Amino acid sequence: MTDQPVIIDVKNLVKKFGDFVAVDGISFEVKAGEIFAFLGPNGAGKTTTIKMLTTLLKPTSGDIRLNGHDPMHDQAAVRRTFGIVFQDPSLDDELTAWENLELHGVLYSVEKKLRRARMEELLKIVELYDRKDDLVKKFSGGMRRRLEIARGLLHHPKILFLDEPTLGLDPQTRNHLWSYVKNLNEKENITVFLTTHYMEEADRMASRIAVIDHGKIVASGSSAELKQKTNTDNLEDAFLAFTGHAIREEEMTKGDNFRAHMRIMRK
Repeated sequence: MTDQPVIIDVKNLVKKFGDFVAVDGISFEVKAGEIFAFLGPNGAGKTTTIKMLTTLLKPTSGDIRLNGHDPMHDQAAVRRTFGIVFQDPSLDDELTAWENLELHGVLYSVEKKLRRARMEELLKIVELYDRKDDLVKKFSGGMRRRLEIARGLLHHPKILFLDEPTLGLDPQTRNHLWSYVKNLNEKENITVFLTTHYMEEADRMASRIAVIDHGKIVASGSSAELKQKTNTDNLEDAFLAFTGHAIREEEMTKGDNFRAHMRIMRK
């Protein structure tokens, strides 16, 4: 991984809402093909950072480059660079699995022949091809997540953002979902930028981790390095050592993720 180019480059990133500083001068890099975990308590600045990376929020100051492009000045190029799976569902329940992918491909201007071949390929990868003509409202939570990952990959992105993708799923489904992500990462060299509150997922999946709290990055490194720094036996204890035990408020209200996804696709 050390010889891979940097695909996400963030320098001195700041986001203020009035007098409140949500993101306070953070800097980090993610290399191409890396699985990178961005961890923090509720309200720490994770979602605000992701929204700036994915063109939905304008930074107050600082610099961002995704695959060499600036999200604020070259939005179309940046949006072609990434796919995203939000915490909250963002599929259309009244469409079939195939129709949801078709809509996404059209919105991203994927040529029809290539789009149809990619749709078939991805539905087979996530083991939903035999259900392609079923309405999404008949799908289980795990099936919906697998379809959202397929949708996020349809336009051949270089980066896949996963914002709490396994929230509410049973352990078996979570395990299968991460297996799909790992295989796609290895097969297509897709860079994965993930957030999760399940520390064992970050421990197992991520080659590097950054911990954000109160808008600042308070720790970064591999899981082993973070545990060593805190003299702890597991990543959850290391995380609590860096961020404390206080309960935090949610950063984003329910429903914002669906609206954000539709804004990305329509612009």
